Amino acid sequence: MDPHHLRTFVTVARLTSFSEAARELGYTQSAVSQHIAALESDLGQSLLGRRPVVPTPAGERLLEHAGSLLLRLDAARADLARFAAAPPERLTLAASPLALHPRTLAALPAVGVTLRTLPRDDVPAAVATGAADLGLIDGLAAPSDPLPLPDIAPLTAVRVAEEPLAVVLPDGHPLAGRPGLRLADLVDARWLDAPDAGFPLDRLRAAHGGPTGHGFRTALRHEGTDTRIVGALAAAGHGLTLLPVSLAAGIAGAVAVPLSAPRLVHRVELLHTGTEPGGPAAELARRLRLRLRLRLPA
Repeated sequence: MDPHHLRTFVTVARLTSFSEAARELGYTQSAVSQHIAALESDLGQSLLGRRPVVPTPAGERLLEHAGSLLLRLDAARADLARFAAAPPERLTLAASPLALHPRTLAALPAVGVTLRTLPRDDVPAAVATGAADLGLIDGLAAPSDPLPLPDIAPLTAVRVAEEPLAVVLPDGHPLAGRPGLRLADLVDARWLDAPDAGFPLDRLRAAHGGPTGHGFRTALRHEGTDTRIVGALAAAGHGLTLLPVSLAAGIAGAVAVPLSAPRLVHRVELLHTGTEPGGPAAELARRLRLRLRLRLPA
C-alpha cells in the first residue's frame, strides 16, 4: 500500500472532490485519479463512489486505519530526522490546557520557547511527528497510574504532577457546603461538556463505572481550550465541572468541593521521544519536573 496513494485517498474522502484534493495536494486531477485507481487495484476493492464522491463501505473501513497509519509514518520520518538534525535554537512545548497552570508557566525560561496549547489528544501526535520537542499531557487517573497513550510512536512519558480534584459549583448551590462529593452523587446533575478545556463527560462516566452513556447530562458544551471560561460558566450556573484543585480554587462566584470518590487524581506527564531529551530540551524538562512536582495528601 503506497503511502502517497493512501494520503491522496484520505484527502479526496475528506474534501469529497477529486479537483479540490488535487488543488490542496498540488497534483493534477489526473494524478489524483491515478493514485485512487492504483490504490483500488492494489486492494482489489472499490474505495470511492464517483457521483457523489463518497467512500464505499470498504473505503470507510480503510479510513478507520488510514489516520493512524499515516501518523505513524510521519512519526518514523521525524524520529529518523532527529539523528541528523542539530539541536534547535528554539524549543516548542505542546501542552493540553489543564496542564498549563502557574507552575508550568513559571518553569519556562524567559526566551527560547514556543508554547503551543493543543487539545489533549493532539499533544502525543505533535511530539511524535516533530511538531513539538516536548509535550505536557494531562488526564484523570488512579494515583500513580500512567495515562494511556496512543500507539503512534515510541514515546517516553514521565510523571511530573499529581493533584486532587474538585467539583466546581456556583455559590449558593445546595451541595456547596459539603466537605466532599462523590461522582455517584452527581450522576443526575447537569454538567459542562468541555472536552478540550476540561474533562470529557465520557471519561467521567467511565470513572463512575455506570452504564455506557448513562448520566452526566450536558447542560452546555464549550468548544475551546480556555479553562478560565469553563470555571466562569460553572460559577454562572451553566453546569458543574471537575477541575484540579489548583485551578478550581479562587474562581470568582464558585465553590470548589473536593472529589472524595472514586479516588482519582489529575495527572500531568511530560512526553518526549527517545530515552531522554538532550541539549536545551533536557534543561526545559528538568525545570518542568522541578516546578510541577506536587505532593498529594495522605
